[in-house]
Amino acid sequence: MKRSSIKKYKPFQPINLKDRQWPNRQLTKAPIWCSVDLRDGNQALPVPMNIAQKVELFKQLVAIGFKEIEVGFPSASDTEFNFLRKLVDDELIPDDVTVQVLVQAREPLIRRTFESLSGVKKAIVHLYNSTSALQRRITFNNASKEDIKQIAVNGTKLIKSLLNEVPDTEITFQYSPESFSDTEEDYAVAVCEAVMDNWGPTPDHKMILNLPSTVEWNLPNTYADQVEWFCRTIKNRDSVIVCLHTHNDRGTGTAATELGLLAGADRVEGTLFGNGERTGNLDLTTVALNLNSHGIQTGLDFSNIEEVKRVYEKTTGMNVHQRHPYAGELVFTAFSGSHQDAIKKGMDLRSDADVKWAVPYLTIDPVDIGRSYEAIIRINSQSGKGGVAYILKREFDYDLPKKMHPEVGLYINGLADQYGRELSFQEIQSEFQKEFVNRKDIINLKRYHIKKMTEEEVHSIVTLSYKGEDMELEGKGNGPINSVVYAMKQQGWKDFDLEQYRSHSIGNSSASISISYIQISLKSDPTIKYWGCGEHTSIRRSGVNALISAYNRAQILMNK
Repeated sequence: MKRSSIKKYKPFQPINLKDRQWPNRQLTKAPIWCSVDLRDGNQALPVPMNIAQKVELFKQLVAIGFKEIEVGFPSASDTEFNFLRKLVDDELIPDDVTVQVLVQAREPLIRRTFESLSGVKKAIVHLYNSTSALQRRITFNNASKEDIKQIAVNGTKLIKSLLNEVPDTEITFQYSPESFSDTEEDYAVAVCEAVMDNWGPTPDHKMILNLPSTVEWNLPNTYADQVEWFCRTIKNRDSVIVCLHTHNDRGTGTAATELGLLAGADRVEGTLFGNGERTGNLDLTTVALNLNSHGIQTGLDFSNIEEVKRVYEKTTGMNVHQRHPYAGELVFTAFSGSHQDAIKKGMDLRSDADVKWAVPYLTIDPVDIGRSYEAIIRINSQSGKGGVAYILKREFDYDLPKKMHPEVGLYINGLADQYGRELSFQEIQSEFQKEFVNRKDIINLKRYHIKKMTEEEVHSIVTLSYKGEDMELEGKGNGPINSVVYAMKQQGWKDFDLEQYRSHSIGNSSASISISYIQISLKSDPTIKYWGCGEHTSIRRSGVNALISAYNRAQILMNK
């Protein structure tokens, strides 16, 4: 922004709430949830959903567990009206689900809304009008506070008078002083109390007072102060459900809601993945899973978040961002080497007996929301040694010795840097095998046979080609590998010492494969070391293959 442009703006003034309580509170239970995907989320779309799409998304919201769902603005269009009628006529509204309808405080719209409710068992009628000073001055042409309050009162009276038109519908009344966060606090309370006086809520038959941050002008802590002041000031607090409806203009819609709940609110409205006008609504998915991550049951089921995302993207035409909390493709993925190493160590230490989740960089277990471990670590040029080893272990059962991790990681990361992109798991496996497994560059081992074996000595016969020349060698040693080392020494090829050896098997059947890892160091400089890997159905042969691979790698790399 240009320096001269700053003069257009002024800081939003906090309210004077010196004895605020919310900073010392802790969230211990979930709020009442209301999805407004079918209204706020719909009117935010370049191409609004048709009825079939709305029905599919409604069914998904029910499956997630929402008990209050705003189905739209029935007086706004035939599509909105007919959608609610289809839900009723096709008996798609479960008995334990309350549908919510939104309406401005205008008589024709209110009457049309009640026409749409015929046959609905339980409904919330949500009345709103703008109350902020900015709206009063610009939208309502300098209307007085009394004029604006009277609009809310008149709408309330009309709704109450129409209740007998839907005698079989259990109606809950909701009122929103739209732009609450930009409305003088005492005036917002005055309007809401005037509405309450005309509706007459009781502790047994509560009404909802919704406090929208219609435009997010201020810091989330200021919104929390406004909510706490409202909750402490409004009369007959036990007769109202205080609800939050935040937007995300400043990118703090989730924070404002969480702080607003600490401040005393009972209910929240929002959308899946935060879809809504301008920069969006409250993201219900994020808030619910944030609560889950603190061990709080929410009543909402996101255990298959991939399916929720699929339906959402199909019906709305929107895409969930790759970095979206919990649902984004990359949110459980680490490319950084230090992150990968910490995640690998955390995952390796977990056991079936572990009750509490504690893995570095992962706030929840991805499996709990239907995500797999497949995406946790992915490899590019920024990745570390632990990440490559983790993928080779998890995807292909290569359990590399820890001291082998740096050499393999450096090689694979170098390829990613060379290619200038992420490497797929299959590429990582292929490149690992090409570089480290069963190498045949200098020595091509064709046959390995134990001629004689006692407790003290193994006598081996090795058929191979050396730089293209076929030959057969014999060697003796205290084991299969040592006997081959002896045979290589007899040919003058042993310019190395054995440093490390490890083996394991892949698979539990008779067709399992033995994997061996060997590290050698050069006699000329013991600090220079090379790893090789061998695979074979025979553990003895896999060890010999690993030795030959390490030798071949050393010869090739030394001569580069």
